[in-house]
Amino acid sequence: MNSLIFLTFSNKGGMNKIKLGISIALMIGMFSGTALSATEIQWWHAFKGRLGTLLAEQVDQFNAAQNDYKIIQNRKGNYSETLNAGIAAFRAKKHPHILMVFEVGTATMMSAKGAIKPMYEVMSEAGAEFDPDGFIGAVKGYYTTTSGEMLSMPYNASTPVLWVNRDAFKKAGLNPDMDLSTWQKVGIALDKLKSSGNKCPLTTAWQSWVHLENLSAYHNVAFATKENGFAGMDTELAFNGPVQIKHIQAMGDWAKEGKFIYSGRRNEGGSAFRAGECALYTESSAGYAGIKKNAKFDFGIRHLPYWDGVKGAPQNTIIGGSSLWVLSGHSSKEYKGVAAFLNFLSSPVIQAAWHQNTGYLPATILAGQKTKASGFYDSNPGTDIAGIQMTRKSTTSLSKGLRLGSFDQIRGMIDEELEGVWSGKKTAKSALNSAVKRGNVMLRRFESSNR
Repeated sequence: MNSLIFLTFSNKGGMNKIKLGISIALMIGMFSGTALSATEIQWWHAFKGRLGTLLAEQVDQFNAAQNDYKIIQNRKGNYSETLNAGIAAFRAKKHPHILMVFEVGTATMMSAKGAIKPMYEVMSEAGAEFDPDGFIGAVKGYYTTTSGEMLSMPYNASTPVLWVNRDAFKKAGLNPDMDLSTWQKVGIALDKLKSSGNKCPLTTAWQSWVHLENLSAYHNVAFATKENGFAGMDTELAFNGPVQIKHIQAMGDWAKEGKFIYSGRRNEGGSAFRAGECALYTESSAGYAGIKKNAKFDFGIRHLPYWDGVKGAPQNTIIGGSSLWVLSGHSSKEYKGVAAFLNFLSSPVIQAAWHQNTGYLPATILAGQKTKASGFYDSNPGTDIAGIQMTRKSTTSLSKGLRLGSFDQIRGMIDEELEGVWSGKKTAKSALNSAVKRGNVMLRRFESSNR
């Protein structure tokens, strides 16, 4: 069974009607036999706030630069809601041309072969100049086949970093430039922050992504078998190993001691950090846009810590964020517009501006080079850390990312089990063992539905 058929959701979307020009233009078009209206391209996405504003500016810039195509952008909710809306719309044959899908939905999209039109096909058929090798390896590898064919376009790729409230460190009598490269050293800082009266020494966003998925890659240990799912759907979860248990137990101990404050499953902790309430915050590099805009304190960006003593660590972190998938069932004329827009989004100028404004990685090599040459990293210290962290070493079979079916649902199970650790109701070992067992049931269902 196709994964898009396997899942059932309600459709709230639909194609917008083409807006016709003034009557004189319409008459001219009728006489000439040529439609003067630009070909509309629907793009469904998940961004709001500052990111939504910046996305809209990209669309407006593309639309203003040419007359052949008009991109219509439409927010469909958060990442999960946007994917679900796209699935429902495809079932109803009212789907957009471009769908933003977060990274954990990659396996679902890949298995839905009749629903997607791979990016390499779109670009080739449109005769567009496109070089997949222009994307940085750690990003490209996530969205390509084993033969190097790009299936979707990386749009907003991020990786977790450690955010530091430098003023909070000073208030606690700590040097804000102290070494925080390892979790052991973070633990020392947490002790001092707590003893000085800080009510939120550490919080986090996206606990599974940061503290299990990236933790595993950063220490070059398996999150799942079969190269974390890249080598086949008959994969099993493996994030209940010694490194993961050690880390989650340490976090659980810190939670018991009031040194780690759990704020929620997504990025709820961001508001507390931006308000100056928390000293340390593990979050996406894309937190930069909101922190820079709202923080009234001196902040810094550090590499994600690793556990000293684990062989090969630190390796590299993996990406989060999303890519843009092209859906099947549209005309060749429309796909030419899609190709033109994707080329626009991946251009060095647009990518560099997106990276600098948001904190997302420069997805292309040229965008990173352009940003460095502009002096942006010198005037905004720490903004290059995400890129360095991703590219410091060549990726391994265990550090290139995850490709697991039904992973959005599995993340929910992981969240439930981790909450048991933070509340003191479960040990790290029992929670991770349970999450693995529950998640494997979902993997077998996904495998069965996509044979």
